[in-house]
Amino acid sequence: MDVLPLVALVAASAVVAGAARRTPVPAPLLLVGAGLVAAYVPGVPDYHLDPHIVLPLILPPLLHTAALESSYLDLRANIRPVALLSVGYVLFATLAVGWLAYLLIPDLPLTAALVLGAVIAPPDAVAATAIARKVGLPSRITTILQGESLVNDATAITAYKVALAAAVGEGASWSGGVREFLVAAVGGVGVGLILMVPIHWLRTHLKEAMLQNTLSLLIPFVAYAAAEQVGASGVLAVVVVALYLGHRSWQVDFETRLQEAAVWRVVAFILESAVFALIGLQLPVVLKGLGEYSVGQAAWYAAGVFLFVVVVRFVWSYPATYLPRAVSKRIREREDDLDWRRPLIVSWAGMRGVVSLAIAFSIPVAMEDGEPFPARNLVLFLTFTTVIGTLVVQGLSLPWLIRVLKLPGRDGRAQTLAEAQAQNAASQAAEARVASLMEDERNCLPQPLQDRLSTVLERRRNSVWERLGQPNPVTGESADDTYRRLAREAIAAEREVFVRMRDERRIDDEMMRTLLRKLDLEEAAVYREVDD
Repeated sequence: MDVLPLVALVAASAVVAGAARRTPVPAPLLLVGAGLVAAYVPGVPDYHLDPHIVLPLILPPLLHTAALESSYLDLRANIRPVALLSVGYVLFATLAVGWLAYLLIPDLPLTAALVLGAVIAPPDAVAATAIARKVGLPSRITTILQGESLVNDATAITAYKVALAAAVGEGASWSGGVREFLVAAVGGVGVGLILMVPIHWLRTHLKEAMLQNTLSLLIPFVAYAAAEQVGASGVLAVVVVALYLGHRSWQVDFETRLQEAAVWRVVAFILESAVFALIGLQLPVVLKGLGEYSVGQAAWYAAGVFLFVVVVRFVWSYPATYLPRAVSKRIREREDDLDWRRPLIVSWAGMRGVVSLAIAFSIPVAMEDGEPFPARNLVLFLTFTTVIGTLVVQGLSLPWLIRVLKLPGRDGRAQTLAEAQAQNAASQAAEARVASLMEDERNCLPQPLQDRLSTVLERRRNSVWERLGQPNPVTGESADDTYRRLAREAIAAEREVFVRMRDERRIDDEMMRTLLRKLDLEEAAVYREVDD
């Protein structure tokens, strides 16, 4: 196996994603564009998107990281809009887009058109949520988009299996489709519920951080494989387990949390970068099989399907937003007045991604009777153009639309004030606990260490309040910025001394690494005090 192309893909996509942080263009869009260009650069290998790799090996860790960072409480509070989008919309889009494609494209069987509808039904909210965070969308919209992306893949994959069974002649029926959907949904949630408690127990009882993080890397694959093995939804199993673990992450050892957060950030960065680059690199593959269609025909069909996808999301989003409020007095009393701009943003944020392409590439070449799958190459092409079209058109215009609509973003000062109040309450509890413990003679400390402990607690309580103060009139820095800069300089000076003493053979390498690790933890603590 030649690993050089894989290494080149990861390295190049990481470079492009890193460069995107210095541009106003979101990283997913820049990566797709780079992939489109690289696909026709001489010497670039042919990268084929294999669904047997994407679905079981790439999708689970991406879902796991997204669910770990999501709020179970926020998702529960927004369960209705999330469910209407992740389940209701996906099924509606499968039927509506499939029917419209059947009417648009001559000689395309309805079953094959429904396969196309299921393939391009689920939005991929990675790009949308990245833009949402960058421009400061209200947290409720971001939560809804994240929640939709966690569940909609399971709905789409199940709908695809039902439509595919009918298309290839396996005798699927409406009752059978409903039964399969319920088995996948209930089974996936059930597997997640069964696994989440013992996995969390194991995480809290393992004493080695390395073992705990090894387990953490295996969790999404174990949950996905276990659910798929019994015919349930692996996507839902991964999401349920990750939401539970994320909600109870505070019960895990601090060293594990530090390592785990860093590991999963790297994993998510590498996978997301490579996945979006792979989307662009698929262009030669999808164009090879279009011999039976002219360029004009294929372009016309692609434009029509893209338009259907965009319009159908609006057709679903507005009624799904307003009808529950019109019908239920309880919903009207419980929720704030709805701003018409929110469903507009949610509708326009329906960008498609790699899952749609992976499902499309899993369409079999032949049906049960040995005949070729009808218009398989055209379905691949239309999936590709829809993914690219939504990423480029909607992705590039979404920041502009958010600015034009002037949606109220997050109030940074209010958030800082809430953080300061929470930290103040926690610090008071910590000081009371320490004072109580110090009354026991077993906890007696020398005065310098008592003063140091008090200083640490006081600094932690005051650090957030200082962010609300005025900046330094000379440097323009906030008190936190100055504190962080001086603390880093002090730590850097200590680090230089340790290295010099190692070079002079006054301490050995093992001792130097121990001392440097303590400094690293202190520096990380400085950053967390300011950035979290």
